[in-house]
Amino acid sequence: MFQGLLIEKDEAGYRTSLQSIDETLLPQTDVSVDVQYSTLNYKDALAITGKSPVVRQFPLIPGIDLIGTVTRSDCSHFSVGDTVLLNGFGVGEVHSGGLAQKANLNSDWLIKLPSGFSPRQAMAIGTAGYTAMLCVMALEKHGVTPEHGPVLVTGGNGGVGSFAISLLASLGYTVVASTGRVDQADYLKKLGATEIIDRAELSEPGRPLGKERWAGAVDSVGSHTLANVCATTRYGGCVAACGLAQGYDLPATVMPFILRGVTLAGVDSVMRPLADREQAWQRLAEVLDVSLLDDIVQEITLAEAIPAAEKLLAGQIRGRVVVNTNK
Repeated sequence: MFQGLLIEKDEAGYRTSLQSIDETLLPQTDVSVDVQYSTLNYKDALAITGKSPVVRQFPLIPGIDLIGTVTRSDCSHFSVGDTVLLNGFGVGEVHSGGLAQKANLNSDWLIKLPSGFSPRQAMAIGTAGYTAMLCVMALEKHGVTPEHGPVLVTGGNGGVGSFAISLLASLGYTVVASTGRVDQADYLKKLGATEIIDRAELSEPGRPLGKERWAGAVDSVGSHTLANVCATTRYGGCVAACGLAQGYDLPATVMPFILRGVTLAGVDSVMRPLADREQAWQRLAEVLDVSLLDDIVQEITLAEAIPAAEKLLAGQIRGRVVVNTNK
């Protein structure tokens, strides 16, 4: 038996609770892991609360991130005692995930702990930091350099936004942060933002084309915000889109793309090939200022994860939440 969050759905309804879980509930895979840390992401919060149909198999342990120690390996890639990391691959959605003390996983989903990070630091980064790095890499791939002008980051106080600001600033970009919590401007400036704008400037229906403002953008918000970001991106710029905090719709026109040559680059972190994951984590080790993690991260227990999920969806949590599964 081990402790973990369990999502159930039956005649009594949809519910998430902290339980003692029998190991027989875990799926049959080629690797078993004692989980040290997991995280609480936006998708995890949706799964825990049931406010979006994220979970498609019941009962299920949520948690799209985890890091832990291999206790059983039936593959050649990993040995007992290895510290391994997982982000995505449907874990926490259709396969039991990291918000528990144990997990059974497919070896094809795992990478070894990147050098330069402790297990806690790797989870402090988690899917949010890894996704932010993929977004930065997308901007670089499409030729957006610091010399081209400022880069906008929407959802600046969120996990992806916080890391995107820090990474871009470390690489020499001028960063503009959009947030609904302008009272936390000092936090965003400490991460590296040079200008803070209220999300209200971008969140309402806008014009098909606006004044050219940014050379590129990282957007985790979607909906009207993403449409307005595209409409105000400079000629030849690129917008890396990775989230839908405002909504999954895109009420935009083709004008930014055919009149200004703007590129809208979709960034998926869930099913990304392992080679891309390893490259992103290597770049994180090279670029990220780990001294900023203490400002970005708060640590909670498994028992605290359920109420924290409600707070995250309500926009009451800044940065990243690391879950210590053994407290």
